[in-house]
Amino acid sequence: MIKFLDLQKINLVHQQEIEEKILHTFRSGWYLLGEEGKNFEDNLSAYTGAKYAVGVASGLDALRLIIRAYMELGIMQKGDEVIVPANTYIASVLAISDNGLVPVLVEPDLDNYNIDVSKIEEKITRKTKAVMVVHLYGRIVFSEELSNIAQKYGLKIIEDNAQATGAEYDGVKSGNLGDAAGWSFYPGKNLGALGDAGAVTTSDKDLAKTIRVLANYGSDQKYINVYKGLNSRLDEIQASVLNVKLKYIDEENDKRRKIAEKYATQLQNPKIILPELPKNEKEHVWHLFVIRTKERRSLQNYLTDKGIQTLIHYPVPPHKQKAYKELNGLSFPVAEKIHDEVLSLPISPVMNEDEVTKVIGFLNGF
Repeated sequence: MIKFLDLQKINLVHQQEIEEKILHTFRSGWYLLGEEGKNFEDNLSAYTGAKYAVGVASGLDALRLIIRAYMELGIMQKGDEVIVPANTYIASVLAISDNGLVPVLVEPDLDNYNIDVSKIEEKITRKTKAVMVVHLYGRIVFSEELSNIAQKYGLKIIEDNAQATGAEYDGVKSGNLGDAAGWSFYPGKNLGALGDAGAVTTSDKDLAKTIRVLANYGSDQKYINVYKGLNSRLDEIQASVLNVKLKYIDEENDKRRKIAEKYATQLQNPKIILPELPKNEKEHVWHLFVIRTKERRSLQNYLTDKGIQTLIHYPVPPHKQKAYKELNGLSFPVAEKIHDEVLSLPISPVMNEDEVTKVIGFLNGF
């Protein structure tokens, strides 16, 4: 079986360093808000170029806290609107609605699967306060046009950077392109912890401070609560693992790029639509290599029979979920087409050439 993502193998590459770090943390007796967490925040800040990084419990919490902090700072309020791509994972939308704001969905670009920037301006109203861009599948979405729209209407740009750790646009790392970015370090991400973990990066001092306080029960000193906060803190064990793995993220992303290039140049089945390769390879870190086909079920079953594991990211768009029944009547044909046709192939820094060749051979033979 060629696994879609062999997490055990990925982490075993760093086994000795991770075990030493975890043992050090275990013996320290300090498991929250300690040295490892502070070190990781400093390391992530330095890596991205953003002035501040705040470790939190998950990627969803990171996005929730960004919006909540803007509300506490008087920049947003309940009923305001946030533009978000219609084909994102539901977490992006949950972060908006959980704060009492309104998600305004925009169709993606069928070539690169990211939000279609040319369709953003027509969705802006007097209640619009931000655009949440999602670097879907690991590909950066950013442009001068997007920046100009944000400036013209006074909008915040929030990056959902859950899938794009290490990607770059014009020499600037993802997580430092907009006003704030939410990160997920879910185990399956390019930079994955050994459980749930997340972070926020920003160069806005007030925002960073507010997020840090909100994430700690709304408290800036013990038993003194400034806000009605929540408990969302990056624990020391996860921070210690991330401190090890962050050192290798660029090298591992390069391995993903090499596999993606092989797929893109050697897959030649007319039934399969390949993802667009960016002109600058650093704009994509290939968290997922996603193909499209009208025969998805048949293809997935065929690959399973051949011992190749695939996944679907994602089968149901947010506006068709029962959780958002108020959006069920909306129509987003491009997003729906993507959700109906996408299939994610195995890709990881521990895949070997034989495995990649087998995947290509079977796909070409379908």
